[in-house]
Amino acid sequence: MKIMHLGDLHLGRSLGEYDLLEDQKYILDEILKMIDEEAVDAVLIAGDVYDKSVPAEAATALLDDFLFKLSARKVKTFVISGNHDSDERLNYGSKLFTSNEIFISAKFNGKLEKHMLSSGGSDEVCIWLLPFVKASQVRHFYPDSRIENYEDAVKIIIENTAIDESKCNILVAHQFVAGSESPALGGSEGAGTQSVGLVEMIGYHVFDRFDYVALGHIHSPQRVGRDTVRYSGSPLKYSLSEANNDKSVPLLTIENGHLEFELRPLKPLRDVRHIRGRLNDLLKAADVRDPEDYIYATLTDEDYINDVIGIFRQTYPNTVKIDYDNSRTRSVEQADISCIAENKSFSELVGDFYKMIYGTEISEEEAAVMREAAREAGVLSEAD
Repeated sequence: MKIMHLGDLHLGRSLGEYDLLEDQKYILDEILKMIDEEAVDAVLIAGDVYDKSVPAEAATALLDDFLFKLSARKVKTFVISGNHDSDERLNYGSKLFTSNEIFISAKFNGKLEKHMLSSGGSDEVCIWLLPFVKASQVRHFYPDSRIENYEDAVKIIIENTAIDESKCNILVAHQFVAGSESPALGGSEGAGTQSVGLVEMIGYHVFDRFDYVALGHIHSPQRVGRDTVRYSGSPLKYSLSEANNDKSVPLLTIENGHLEFELRPLKPLRDVRHIRGRLNDLLKAADVRDPEDYIYATLTDEDYINDVIGIFRQTYPNTVKIDYDNSRTRSVEQADISCIAENKSFSELVGDFYKMIYGTEISEEEAAVMREAAREAGVLSEAD
């Protein structure tokens, strides 16, 4: 029996101003090819199916197409909600999907949802589905239990689940789970040692009764505590911090009660890369590699260049962002602005800061641009 572990599809996501729908369709098609090549029996999707709680029509159409193709292949599919998903929207049509062996658990109803997989031989696998939950939701079903945090909540759920440990048990969950060290976040929503995206950390030992835990929520593929508690990671790179991430898909094989897995690499339509150097050096044709990739560029030129992103996009059309690292930017980082008086007007503060950094007075044209930006940001009123 072969089972594929996916998570954090984030359908409908953008990278800067670039819509990633084409890239997402491409990677889902690559996953379908892998499913065909490996004769996969079941697919686990561990939450954050959509990027937004109210997904765009194109994102829902893409999921519909992917699920249809899985169903046409007779691949059993198990989907849970993540913290980005709307329970109601993801759950819509779930009873109808069940008839096509697509099982969606989007809203916690007090118990872990259980499904049985059989290879037709001696192997039986219990698939347990735990959609994204908060401690407050679990307290509603277990009012007499002491539940102070996420870990307490998940413990209570598992303690009240009849798990036959003589069988192979696989849990699909979407939470922030950590081992002795916090997991590498790799572009996940926020950073912190105790929470990610306002989701508190849970120790991996809570899941000791499961043979494999298919996690979603962290975008960087990795093990947590033990090899079989694992984040699949997102199938695509969704931020600059993931530029050095290699994406992969865990593929589980269960035979005669023994579970093994391997990581199968994923190659995107367009990579996310961070390049650094002087503008002219980066634009030299001989040095240009995969110009269609999504590019974050750090320029080391001392002088700022007008319309630099327009110039850059002539060579790298999918440039997401450009910043500078030079003596001027480093002086800004090290500048002590505590000496600027707090009781000055906005224009005086901007002028003082400009002179401190650049050693000259700000021009009226530049000051006007700063005032207009401050008005748009709501810092200044129209009268100021």
